[in-house]
Amino acid sequence: MAEAHQAVAFQFTVTPEGIDLQLSHQALTEIYLSGMRSWKKRIVRLKNSVITGVYPASPSSWLFVVIAILATMYTRSDPSMGLIAKIQEHLPVSQSMSTQCQAVLSAVLFSTMLWLLLIFTMRLCLKQLLSYHRWMFEQHGKMSTTTKIWVALVRIFSGRKPLLYSYQGSLPNLPLPTVKDTVKRYLESVRPLMDDVEYERMTKLAAEFQSSLSNRLQWYLKLKTLWASNYVSDWWEEYVYLRGRGPIMVNSNYYGMDFLYVTPTPIQAARAGNSIHAFFLYRRKLNKEEIKPWLLRSAVPCCSYQFERMFNTCRIPGTVTDTVQHWQDSDYIVVYHRGRYFRLRVYQAGRLLSPREIEFQIQRILDDPVLPCQGEAKLGALTAGDRIPWAKARAKYFSSGVNKRSLDCIERAAFFVTLDDDEQGMMGDDPVASLDRYAKSLLHGKCYDRWFDKSFSVVYYKNGKNGVNGEHSWADAPVVAHLWEYTLATDSFHLGYNAEGHCKGEVDSSLPRPQKLAWEIPKECEEQISQSLTVAQALADDVDFHVFPFRDFGKGKVKKCRVSPDAFIQMALQLAYYRERGTFCLTYEASMTRLFREGRTETVRSCTNESSAFVRALEGGEAADVCRRLFNAASEKHQLLYRMAMTGGGIDRHLFCLYVVSKYLGVESPFLKEVLSEPWRLSTSQTPIQQGELFDMVNHPEYISCGGGFGPVADDGYGVSYCILGENLINFHISCKHSCPDTDAHKFGVQIRKALHDLMQLLSPNYKEPKKMEATKPEDKKDL
Repeated sequence: MAEAHQAVAFQFTVTPEGIDLQLSHQALTEIYLSGMRSWKKRIVRLKNSVITGVYPASPSSWLFVVIAILATMYTRSDPSMGLIAKIQEHLPVSQSMSTQCQAVLSAVLFSTMLWLLLIFTMRLCLKQLLSYHRWMFEQHGKMSTTTKIWVALVRIFSGRKPLLYSYQGSLPNLPLPTVKDTVKRYLESVRPLMDDVEYERMTKLAAEFQSSLSNRLQWYLKLKTLWASNYVSDWWEEYVYLRGRGPIMVNSNYYGMDFLYVTPTPIQAARAGNSIHAFFLYRRKLNKEEIKPWLLRSAVPCCSYQFERMFNTCRIPGTVTDTVQHWQDSDYIVVYHRGRYFRLRVYQAGRLLSPREIEFQIQRILDDPVLPCQGEAKLGALTAGDRIPWAKARAKYFSSGVNKRSLDCIERAAFFVTLDDDEQGMMGDDPVASLDRYAKSLLHGKCYDRWFDKSFSVVYYKNGKNGVNGEHSWADAPVVAHLWEYTLATDSFHLGYNAEGHCKGEVDSSLPRPQKLAWEIPKECEEQISQSLTVAQALADDVDFHVFPFRDFGKGKVKKCRVSPDAFIQMALQLAYYRERGTFCLTYEASMTRLFREGRTETVRSCTNESSAFVRALEGGEAADVCRRLFNAASEKHQLLYRMAMTGGGIDRHLFCLYVVSKYLGVESPFLKEVLSEPWRLSTSQTPIQQGELFDMVNHPEYISCGGGFGPVADDGYGVSYCILGENLINFHISCKHSCPDTDAHKFGVQIRKALHDLMQLLSPNYKEPKKMEATKPEDKKDL
């Protein structure tokens, strides 16, 4: 128990001579430095709040306005048109203050009010400017005069050197579409999925809804748009994520992979040392708001509020609904290894441990022979199973004593780390199967060796590979992807390793050892752990995964065909699904709505009348010219739907909110009920590369992530995630369930590959499909 003794700042003993007080200088120093670090963070937070609060102006501009007003006063002119004199009249009379001092004070007060008015005006102007979205619908590369003027004005009113949250107060609210427009677009979206009889029935349901309930439900949403900054996000977080009572593992959580072709070091502890250090460097930048806001077209800001709960955050189970708990700071992480949980402090004497020191501490955990406590080894299965049993077990067995202290330690940690004894990545004689195993390991692991409630968990494998598992309620995948890109780049290109593969730097061997968490798990709780593990294991075993890098061509060749790469891939997915199932299905593609304050996602319904017409023509043997014309119409329609979703003109979030209001009011709508119960048999998402400048795709093309993926949304459907990397690579992650006889991830992967080649052959007749290649890494790339 040496760790416990080191944590005691003082000891006292009662003797016949009196009380013998012994102070620990080291512990008191730690307390002092920890307090100093905390106060520094508060000061930085306060400073950033002031800077963000007055943006797009700057605090120094206040002094400029004051000096300007005072200067004009000394020239015997009154820029306030008598307001300064009015303020002076109403100042409290003080005999110690001369008339001149009162005049100066009045001028300062007037200057401050004028400055605040200017800030309000600039922010209002910027908000109105950012509400203009016509630029998104213009042909790429051809900007109208109106848009050019708009871009110039946005840059003028945007100020200089914005912090991460500087634009938050200037972002427009998400607009509320009319019920008429939403229903019209909905009926158009389901037309290719229904025969005439079904479509006629749905049309009647929609008409009945519009003539009865719609106006009442819409009125409540209008009221919410006036009161809340976003009429969707809070309900989306609560009802889609937090109120789900099934397992979040597989069903909600998602994952991100390591580099595809290289492993920077084969030493597990060293890889953990560098990347954990990089995570905390990112958190430091996040706390200081030094991360640049994401700008579209280098001018249009996106909402950054999802970054606020990235670290020190955990999902807390409840019997009715879960909650997301966020803490301001945490100076440690929790590490899981071979059934044991360790608390690892990453700050010593107020400074962040170096990568080499973190490696040293991780190696201590790997070498620690201590056995798990009774019931500790598979405790994490509680977070993988159903939510209600976990909520009840948490309240009954973890609400007091040593269990509460240890659980608090996990939940309050900056993030969670698993040291896995398996080896993963693209390796061996069967690289295809190894990638599939890698994906399943990151998605669910052994069902008890991850803490699925943490905002994100990082897994380090025995051979140096790593990956991340993200909880979905607090933020969407692009936010975690931003963190992951920074960590991968910092790990490999900035921190690096020595010749032996260890982290660089020296080690302070006097560092206190990582502290093993203690548990007292009763038999009844062990039974619940076992039950949760049974549920989670059945879910994990049912997941079929296939990951493959498509290297035959990428977005470079697609763009030469004058087609959007995303639309090209979506049309390939429609073609692949039709060839496999002989029909079309409701297709979900995630689009972001971060152009608006607190925006998250909207659905792009990729299966359209145009896409189905194209697929039928191609499969029906129509002439190539006809197919090309239909393909262009389908891809343009997809781009239009995507842009409408991004600019607040989507379908599904509006219908979802109308449904929530109907439930609050206790009224039933057959139309809304049917719409919300339709299964998404093809759920897709693109993982964009947001920080391409961090990677050198020309000189180091092997340093690319394989992207990430998620589990299937429907029991009889597919989940497809794809990542477009550089000009010549697209990575696909396909998931489905073994229990469905109609789905097979590998067969669908074959169909996707064939569809991609067929579309390229159609658009570029001179294109020839390359000979079948093994899914191994290229010869010119080195697996370090």
